[in-house]
Amino acid sequence: MQVPGGGHVARSDVQALREASERWLTVPNVLSVLRLLGVPLFLWLLLGPKEDLLAFVVLALSGLTDWLDGKLARWLDQTSRLGAMLDPIADRLYIVATLVAFLIRDVVPWWVAAVLLARDLVLALTLPVLRRRGFDPPPVSYLGKAATFNLLYAFPLLLLATTRSDSPVLQGIIEVARPFAYAFTVWGGALYLWTAVLYLWQVTAALKLARAESRVG
Repeated sequence: MQVPGGGHVARSDVQALREASERWLTVPNVLSVLRLLGVPLFLWLLLGPKEDLLAFVVLALSGLTDWLDGKLARWLDQTSRLGAMLDPIADRLYIVATLVAFLIRDVVPWWVAAVLLARDLVLALTLPVLRRRGFDPPPVSYLGKAATFNLLYAFPLLLLATTRSDSPVLQGIIEVARPFAYAFTVWGGALYLWTAVLYLWQVTAALKLARAESRVG
């Protein structure tokens, strides 16, 4: 099999790559599944018994495993199609679930949650349009990953910043965390909206190309 650059890949190597992409029981995939299971746990902790510190731990672990599963996939050579699908699903679920829960608990202003949720809704509505035209969704960009990374770090810090503790040490940690929470939120939110603009520009360009080709045909 020839590859770009004039080299060749042995048939056995191609088969190995195909088998690797179809693996499902891997360490990164297990972490992604655990992240998904953490979504209802987080919602219950925050909205049920209102155990904010435990909810903070779940959110913090989610952000950590989001970074860790990608690293482990590369370090252990355990990339897979399932992992590539689970990771963004877990990210979107955490962002949407956290914003809704924060809105109910008044952790963030309603307009912040509304803007970020509307962003995801608008992008979701483009998917069936692209599929009808025969296009795949645009790939996740580096800026998109950075935006998600910032928000997944902002959320636990925001929750911690709204917590009150009788312990002077813990309250001191909360006070230190507050400016970092706001910084991650502003930077992550701005990147999140900017990547939506870039995504919509790509979608518009693809649809214009499809219309132009249909006229020529």
